[in-house]
Amino acid sequence: MVAIKQVIAVRTDLKMGKGKLAAQVAHASLASAEVARTKREGWYDSWNESGQPKVVLKVGSEDELNELHRRARAAGLPASLIQDRGLTQLEPGTITCMSIGPAPADLIDKVTGQLKLL
Repeated sequence: MVAIKQVIAVRTDLKMGKGKLAAQVAHASLASAEVARTKREGWYDSWNESGQPKVVLKVGSEDELNELHRRARAAGLPASLIQDRGLTQLEPGTITCMSIGPAPADLIDKVTGQLKLL
């Protein structure tokens, strides 16, 4: 069986509070899971059946996050960028994080392998 996972990359330069960060990660997880559910149903089903494994990583800037998103999309992986609505800590439209997958872990690792755990 192929290992399936989801990765969420979070900007550390924004210094989000713990609650804000948790909410943004949740938004990201749901967003790319929905992409996978409609475009890569087999990956989604395997991920769902295996406990929905997730890994949260850190990036240092919006540019780094955008480049990661570009690379994930170029690799054909389900990926979503998350923009904050600006109701609390951040300005409207601030890109806070992104998610990749669910997808085979080896494919995700080719895009995210250099990143550190949050």
